[in-house]
Amino acid sequence: MNTTTLSSTEPDPAERPTRLLQGASNFRDLGGLVGLDQRRVRRGRVYRSDHLAGLTPDDLRTVLALGLTHRIDFRGAGERQALPSDVPGVTALSLAIEPTVVHQVNALLQSGQAPTQAETVELMCQTYRLFALKGAPVYARFFQHLLEQTTPLVFHCTAGKDRTGFAAALLLSALGVPREDIVHDYLLTNRLYVRSSLVESHGPDHVMDVLWSVQPVFLEAAFKAIDEEHGGLDNYLAGPMGLGGQELQRLRDSLLEA
Repeated sequence: MNTTTLSSTEPDPAERPTRLLQGASNFRDLGGLVGLDQRRVRRGRVYRSDHLAGLTPDDLRTVLALGLTHRIDFRGAGERQALPSDVPGVTALSLAIEPTVVHQVNALLQSGQAPTQAETVELMCQTYRLFALKGAPVYARFFQHLLEQTTPLVFHCTAGKDRTGFAAALLLSALGVPREDIVHDYLLTNRLYVRSSLVESHGPDHVMDVLWSVQPVFLEAAFKAIDEEHGGLDNYLAGPMGLGGQELQRLRDSLLEA
């Protein structure tokens, strides 16, 4: 399936923190990657995660020790209601993107038309295209928050892999991290994410295996949509994302080491 120009090399999880929190299997710091002008992304500033609803008392103490002040939640209304993820002392900001691929797959299953593995992959690719195009206003608000708040934050969805994964890829792209390294970070989900017992998932194994993992082709679909609709990432950042020259420089000065 990975017939893509992006690297499909599986990352070594030992290269990045793998389990800062016991109740959040896909929680990690985006810091440490090399960005523009060989400046590293600052550690301890931006974290990504899964739903955060299963944090233990020790986890909460760890979160407070990290100095997190804000939590950006990409989940839809039903997801937030099913798994409240409030963290004491951390301000929540909802930037909702509804999980349309889950609804599509469930509708097919209920009608007795289980998609093939290839069809499920294509549904995921279409979902990522929608992230890049229809979801652009939401991700623009994500960047605006990063510009306005310079204290440590975490952003997440349910599994911390798709809506969150695309947000991480956009942010790292804006910071000048090479695409290969972005995909490397993106694929860490396949090693770090453990399907949560708190999240209901029903369907054939070949469908669930696609829905609960990441593939380079998913991310490639989003970047290809950006290229086709906006003529490249630079235009996309300057246009829909609201990162003109000054804003982009502010973001880089904030999140890249000097």
